[in-house]
Amino acid sequence: MDRSRELADFLRSRRARITPDQAGLPADGRGRRVSGLRRGEVARLAGVSTEYYTRLEQGRAGHPSPEVVEALARALQLDPAEREHLTDLLARPARHAPVSPQQVRPGLHLMLQTLHDVPAFILGRRTDVLAANRLAREVLTDFEALAVPQRNLARYYLLDPEARIRTGDWERVAAETVAMLRLEAGRHPQDRRLADLVGELTLRSPEFSSWWNDHRVLRRTHGTKHYRHPLVGELHFHYESFQPPGDPDQTLCVYNVEPGSPTAQALRLLSSWVAPTAAP
Repeated sequence: MDRSRELADFLRSRRARITPDQAGLPADGRGRRVSGLRRGEVARLAGVSTEYYTRLEQGRAGHPSPEVVEALARALQLDPAEREHLTDLLARPARHAPVSPQQVRPGLHLMLQTLHDVPAFILGRRTDVLAANRLAREVLTDFEALAVPQRNLARYYLLDPEARIRTGDWERVAAETVAMLRLEAGRHPQDRRLADLVGELTLRSPEFSSWWNDHRVLRRTHGTKHYRHPLVGELHFHYESFQPPGDPDQTLCVYNVEPGSPTAQALRLLSSWVAPTAAP
């Protein structure tokens, strides 16, 4: 990934979405050639010179101090994930090193199995699905039946035709997953497997390029999900995401349900249907 180009595109996309009114700037009576803020307006809001901001947007300003990064984040009204992404793009590039395969420690595997009433899974880098309990494999897809390189949430949502049928509000969910990949790309710009995944999605998903090029970034924390299961019908979840201690590149995702709700009843029925049969 060309970090200078990524930084320039990200900054331009963020200032393009903010109007002078939203930024609290008075009207100057001049015609505007840009849809959002001018470079000089961002510079003024951040307390830096227009020349410096221009060089920064062109990737020629070196590595600004944390105070300058924070001032830019305030000027551009960045949310926490966007601030994190800006910091990643401005960081000194790390020396290239082989990326070791991620592994889920035994305690987390055990936790997944004890969460037998709700779907739960663990995501790694690139939205790789590192582990999933039985209900997660039933509600989404059986990741364990796939080859290891294919066990990826972005590939599932964007390339598996069944995902479009099963996922309620598929477009929102798929776009959010692309935004998660964008955040990953800023943190791990030398990840060859991530670059290969982006290339594959660009070629095979009609929607991917548009979502990728809007430079939206997202760190999933909590929210709602809706799926349609072929056996038990509509399923509605409140999901929570956590980073397990010891590996910041892993995320535990748990799909919770309201006790006594139709979804809770449907999951109990689904669990009884797919329960492994004991050997005689």
